[in-house]
Amino acid sequence: MYPAFSVIVFTTLSGIGFGLIALLGLGFGAPGAAFQWTAAISACAFAVVGLVSSTLHLKSPSRAILAFSQWRSSWLSREGVASILTLGVFGLYSLGVLFLDTRLPALGIVSAVLAMVTVYTTSMIYAQLRTVPQWATWLTSLAFLAFSVAGALLALATLAAMFDSAGARMNAQWAIGALVIAWAVKFAWWRHAGEAGLEAAGSGIGDATGLGGLGVVRPFEPPHTSPNYVMREMVFVIGRRRASALRRLAVVLGAIAPVLLAAPVALAGPSGPAPTLLVLALLFHVGGMLAERWLFFAEAEHAVGSFYGRRQAA
Repeated sequence: MYPAFSVIVFTTLSGIGFGLIALLGLGFGAPGAAFQWTAAISACAFAVVGLVSSTLHLKSPSRAILAFSQWRSSWLSREGVASILTLGVFGLYSLGVLFLDTRLPALGIVSAVLAMVTVYTTSMIYAQLRTVPQWATWLTSLAFLAFSVAGALLALATLAAMFDSAGARMNAQWAIGALVIAWAVKFAWWRHAGEAGLEAAGSGIGDATGLGGLGVVRPFEPPHTSPNYVMREMVFVIGRRRASALRRLAVVLGAIAPVLLAAPVALAGPSGPAPTLLVLALLFHVGGMLAERWLFFAEAEHAVGSFYGRRQAA
């Protein structure tokens, strides 16, 4: 699949944003009005920037509102509805916290549940596609949810450290644990993806033509003499060496560097250079997630690729 940058930014930033909304709704964080204001604005900013970036991938962004009408059958539409409900409920919850100094636990829990539902609907846009064997697994949704929580905990620890709060230490500890779990899920997903190619799913050229029993089937001529829309969007070839290098980069930036940078804060607390360390950890994590999401799309094989004789480059 073609890795559109707008969708990569959308899935990365909105995951962190809605994860942060869920944590704040459940009462995670640190005391103090300055922290509460900054955390609430940051959560909404991550979510809204991610959602806005997703519209850039639409052919007619002005018609994005029409997507909300198909919620009965479309996970994309359900995601839109869930995101609006989440921001609305969280907005009401934040008004009570920020202006009335009153936390309504029931409203916070509802916003947290809606936030996780939103992340789940995002994941199901891809996990429901049986035409993409690598995506069609429950591990896809689990990875999206795990990365959402891990990134949000890291962001929460970063914000807490900026205000010299003891909550930075606890959140950093939770963030490290969540990162380890999230990347363990991702490694399981990569293992599944390596075994779930088109041929393994019964969608290879030989299966499509019914000639697989005769040997290796290759197209005599390409279906088109020039690239078309389907080829640009659904058929993307990435070399094995490049994919391996990007996986290592994703792990180093998204997991190893954040854990090493957050470890001093998790052990010693928010004193000293804690804010700087956690800001760097969050930036590295976002960079690693962008690489991970690029691979998520670039390595995916759509069944239509069999029609065009798709082959992975060396």
